[in-house]
Amino acid sequence: MSLFGLGSRNQKTFRPKKNAPSGSKGAQLQRHIDATLGSGNLREAVRLPPGEDINEWLAVNTVDFFNQVNILYGTLTEFCTANNCPTMSAGPRYEYRWADGVTVKKPIEVSAPKYVEYLMDWIEAQLDDEAIFPQKLGTPFPPNFRDVVKTIFKRLFRVYAHIYHSHFQKIVSLKEEAHLNTCFKHFVLFTWEFRLIDKGELAPLSDLVDSILQL
Repeated sequence: MSLFGLGSRNQKTFRPKKNAPSGSKGAQLQRHIDATLGSGNLREAVRLPPGEDINEWLAVNTVDFFNQVNILYGTLTEFCTANNCPTMSAGPRYEYRWADGVTVKKPIEVSAPKYVEYLMDWIEAQLDDEAIFPQKLGTPFPPNFRDVVKTIFKRLFRVYAHIYHSHFQKIVSLKEEAHLNTCFKHFVLFTWEFRLIDKGELAPLSDLVDSILQL
């Protein structure tokens, strides 16, 4: 799979954007997300719309957050290199190793760009698997669907943590900090609303998370 935009900020994406699940329901929920985000009220935007299926809502938003992280990281690929970021870290106290439980069962230490590449490949595989993310309206979600979604969000958080700890000054110089902060606030409010990430996993950015949640 080619990494579109690698090394070119003009492309502004790490790889091709994913579309929401097909069918009228996915498109309808995507329009709801776009409309509520446009209002500027992120707390309102993350709430399950009345009468909607929670799994449908989680599915559409999972694709949306994948795309957001994909685009954000895409602006940093020429700076986040194996030389600059030899480990996938979030400050001196937190380091992430890669394992997917299938092809890589024992966690391995890899550079940050390699970790993100493995992660995006893994998420794309989940999103493209119709047994996990059904494309047809009315097809049931699997019993472990929420567990898969929680793992996706836990790992997407690690990309945010790495960006904030290792590349925030570069984000500022690119004048993208407002966009990054808004995307992360949206991400935190959504994961908190549906209890998708354990509080301990948020530790690398705990001060920022607490200020968003106003705990």
